[in-house]
Amino acid sequence: MPADWFTGGADGGPAIGLWLGLANAYSAELCATLGFDWLLIDAEHAPNTVRTVLHQLQAISGTASTAVVRPPTTDADTIKRYLDIGARHLLLPMIDNAEQARDAVAASRYPPHGIRGVGSALARASEWGGQTDYLATANTRIRLIAQIETPAAVAAVDDIVGTDGIDAVFVGLSDLAATMGHLGQPAHPEVQTAFAHVVTRARRAGKPVGTLAANPALARSAEDYGCRFIAVGTDVGLLAGGGRRLLAQARGMADVPPTAGGY
Repeated sequence: MPADWFTGGADGGPAIGLWLGLANAYSAELCATLGFDWLLIDAEHAPNTVRTVLHQLQAISGTASTAVVRPPTTDADTIKRYLDIGARHLLLPMIDNAEQARDAVAASRYPPHGIRGVGSALARASEWGGQTDYLATANTRIRLIAQIETPAAVAAVDDIVGTDGIDAVFVGLSDLAATMGHLGQPAHPEVQTAFAHVVTRARRAGKPVGTLAANPALARSAEDYGCRFIAVGTDVGLLAGGGRRLLAQARGMADVPPTAGGY
């Protein structure tokens, strides 16, 4: 995939992704062979550490899937560590305003354009100093995606997408629904109206938009609004859903027990 994979898939439709929450390199490698355009390694809600994220980046490297990492926070020390282990695409959680977006961008850039600490000789990102031009080119290699999850972020969307260094935005529908007073209801009309507004404003600024869709109906809505990258499920959901269906089939049950909404 190209560096700007989030502008859409090779077939002209959205780039299709899968969320990784199992915190396991072996299952990440399996998912990377399935043909998804991008895989999101979640270090915010999944039980990942810097080391387990590293192992998953290694497992995905060399496949056709692009690895994206969501760090637990956007503080400078956290961003620095994920960049040093080779993450090049970061999904930044809870960006509510332009100031937070600017701070995250600065954390991802070497001086004089930012405040990222220099430790490339120890870093996988530079092939441990093997990429002799890494320091000169690193700032242009990083792709940052701001996650919009609150009414405050929706209200500030123009400022966020207008921030230099923010390459795309991502609407976290589960958190947006919760913060709008509709916990567990990402399809609520008010949530969907806010979602469509973000997509419209971001596209007007030339920034692609993505989301994680909990079901096919949400995925269709996202594509209709104009999203260019859409995660259509999770590794946890594949395992749990497949396991429930297999068990129901083995017990002769007509229906599979329902799962909770969201992701």
